[in-house]
Parts: sequence; structure tokens; C-alpha cells
Amino acid sequence: MKLPVTSYGETGSPVVVMHGLFGSGRNWMTAARRLADRHRVFAFDLRNHGTSPHVDTMSYPEMADDVRETIESLGAGPVALVGHSMGGKTAMLTALRHPSVVERLVVVDAAPVGYPPAFVEYARAMRTADLSSITRRAEVDAQLADAVPTPGTRAFLLQNLILDDAGARWRPNLPVIEAALPAISGWPSEAAGLVYDGPTLFIYGGKSDYVQQDHRATIASYFPQAQYAEVPEAGHWVHAERLDDFLAALTPFLP
Repeated sequence: MKLPVTSYGETGSPVVVMHGLFGSGRNWMTAARRLADRHRVFAFDLRNHGTSPHVDTMSYPEMADDVRETIESLGAGPVALVGHSMGGKTAMLTALRHPSVVERLVVVDAAPVGYPPAFVEYARAMRTADLSSITRRAEVDAQLADAVPTPGTRAFLLQNLILDDAGARWRPNLPVIEAALPAISGWPSEAAGLVYDGPTLFIYGGKSDYVQQDHRATIASYFPQAQYAEVPEAGHWVHAERLDDFLAALTPFLP
């Protein structure tokens, strides 16, 4: 499936950036604009997120195939492929299965491992929120508060709420995302035995536990050229929390 793309910059080497769960290409807008002075940057909306079509399935092999098809349709490859969290796992599998479109790989706060299922409560709270008479975003914020106690996280999720003359509705395909969360939290068996030999950088937050020291042997088995960059003051949303530090780690790695 060809994905929606937002482009930044007109010259320089191509860079594709991909969001995490409940995100969209818009999450990368500020970073993409900063990178666009030296690169052509393409922000993708992954399936069932952002402005992408709603489809009934959502596995990493399918998402990796979407990314390959979209890169090829742009005529811009091979690219520097950058992905955060779910987008990072998608980027990893794209590099492993379709290395011809990936010149180098950047994985932001993710590892090729399974994590305990997370965000199920978030998906359910969003899906079950009563949007029938909503006129203000704050009304939905209040409905999410029990399941999502952190205001910043609620603000991030509420970026997915469309509120216009037609009423309130969610942009992502929440039922399919909720059903896919066990697979999204995991790591696909289709990656077994595959190796990507290109330049690879793992950028991770020092306050996050998504990339741990004991993951490095597994990472090396898939990505033997892996390098690491820690952003000490960042949590999981590295590029949103510490943009300058994130770009300081990323920019020297890009061609």
C-alpha cells in the first residue's frame, strides 16, 4: 500500500522519517524542517494512522512492504530510513527484508525484541470515549484521564481527534490498532535469520528502558554495523523531548 507522504526540502540526500504508535508524520514536522536545509525529508503516515487508509490488518511485514512500495514510488531511494518506536521496528524490518531501498538505518528508542503489551488501555479508552455530543477537546481529555493519567500523553493522543462541523471522531483506525497491539509490541518471526549490513544507528533515551544493554547481542545479530547514541535527558519520545540533542546525534550519521 502506498502511504501518504509529506515532503520537506528540495535538495540533498533523501531521508524518510516514520512515527510511532498513535502518531503521524506530523510528529516529525519540526525535526524534518530542521533537517531539510541539507536533505530531502519525507514523513510517512503508516497504515491506519494519520491520513493513511484504514485497512483490516496491521503486521510488521505488511508495514515494511508499505514502506518499500512508497519509497520506490517516490523514486528517491535508497534512503536514510529513520523510525521511532513502532516506526523503528517497521524501519528495521524494512531494512532486513528490502535492503535495496535502505542506504542506512536509524532506529529511535526501539530494539528488535518483544516488549510487554503496552498502550492497550490507551487504545481502549480512545475507542470507547463518547464522542456523540463533543464540542471541545477538553471534554475528551476528561474522559481519557483515568486510563491516561499523564497530561502530556493525553495531549499527544488528542492530536488524533478530529473536531469539525461534522462532529468529533478519531483519525486512526482504533479497532484494528487495538487488535494488533500484541503483534506491534512483539518482534516478527519473519525477521529470523535476516541480516542488514548497512550503516545502522540506534538513538535511545537515557530515561527510557526500550533499548537495554542486554539487547545489544540481539541487535548485533541483525545489524552487525550497529552504533549507539544515548540522549541522556530523554525518555521514549526522544526527538520530541530533546530535539537539539537528538539532531546532534542524528545529523553526523546522515550522508
